[in-house]
Amino acid sequence: MSVTLIKRKTCRLCNHPKLEKVVDLKPIPLAEKYTTLEEPPDHSVYPIDLYMCRNCGHVQLLDVINSDTLWEDYTYHSAQTKGIVDHFKEISKSIIEKNQPKKGSLIIDIGSNDGSLLRPFQEKGYEVLGIDPALEIARKATQNGIKTLPELFTSDIARQICDTKGKASVVTAFNVFAHADNMEQMAEGICHLLSKEGVFIFEFQYLLDIIDKMLLGTIFHEHMSHHSLLPMVKFLDNHGMEIIDLERNNIQHGSIVGTAQLKGGGRGQKPIVAETLNNEMQRKIDKPEALQPFINCLVNMQKKFSELMSVWKENNASVAGYGAARSGPTLIAQFNIGSFIEVIFDDHPQKVGKFSPGNHIEVLPTKELNNRRPDYTIILAWIHTNKIIENNKEYLGKGGLFVTCYPSVMVIGKEGVQSC
Repeated sequence: MSVTLIKRKTCRLCNHPKLEKVVDLKPIPLAEKYTTLEEPPDHSVYPIDLYMCRNCGHVQLLDVINSDTLWEDYTYHSAQTKGIVDHFKEISKSIIEKNQPKKGSLIIDIGSNDGSLLRPFQEKGYEVLGIDPALEIARKATQNGIKTLPELFTSDIARQICDTKGKASVVTAFNVFAHADNMEQMAEGICHLLSKEGVFIFEFQYLLDIIDKMLLGTIFHEHMSHHSLLPMVKFLDNHGMEIIDLERNNIQHGSIVGTAQLKGGGRGQKPIVAETLNNEMQRKIDKPEALQPFINCLVNMQKKFSELMSVWKENNASVAGYGAARSGPTLIAQFNIGSFIEVIFDDHPQKVGKFSPGNHIEVLPTKELNNRRPDYTIILAWIHTNKIIENNKEYLGKGGLFVTCYPSVMVIGKEGVQSC
């Protein structure tokens, strides 16, 4: 595997060179690079420190892994998560009701994954096109009836689409702005794709929620940006677009769905846009001190894990992980727990029987949890914490203990929280 690491010198949104490190984190391996027993373990790690642009306030990673390496074996499929599929159905219904795109017109989804967002539009009679750089996922989406270009979205790709299919009435990008290093090209391409009456609908995980809820597990190499509204408004304005509506939701424990149009479009701006901007200014979200609560919480969590590790060492306890999630390497590295975890339980068909990146921990099916019955099981798939605990009452009933990383560090047994 050939990995190229590039250090950005300018802001991803405004191209300004004045950048300040605001959260110092331990480097991690590439999250999705699981290996077989026959392959040599790769212990390479790469930085994930967070920087803030002192011009526009955007929070971002500056250490960029080449896109081919990041996306070649990407394993996440939107359809794996029922909540996401239901969310996309509701979003597509809302887009149609609010914006009334002409029947049969073109709907484009950037970062379309397996086509889950586009399928409801297709079923309503719209022409759909997906764009996604994950080659295998794009191939399968096309095979399943959602035509998908296996490409990283650029302004050149946008022009090629316009030449062959014309303009789009709706362009969507859901949780894609976090994954893109070429934000300027993306904005230019979107502007080129949109018809005069068209709308651009985007969703991103919200920086305020990351801070307030301590969403540490969302920081890894694929997530190059952690967005807030103040920098985004400036960015879209610089590229000929204006935000006209917003909606908060609990996807990924806190996201924003934004609606934008080309400048001078016929739709007025909803009051929630100004209200959200005012709240961000009061919170000083574009200033480094806004990240201090996150840093304080991280230090506290590291201290709690250090205390737990002393107990594990003293009692010679067996420790496992639950969830071969993209968040796993981040949590393992920041809490320094890699040397304690003996196995990771997960049912992902592309990960079972393989070994985790960096720490080279074997992945076993979740049914093995009760057979092995480790003393402690750390929930690495933090976003599914409640569901994992609920589904494994038998393990708890036999004396097993879960350790959570979200919403805080807690040890949970059959009687509930034992310590936190």
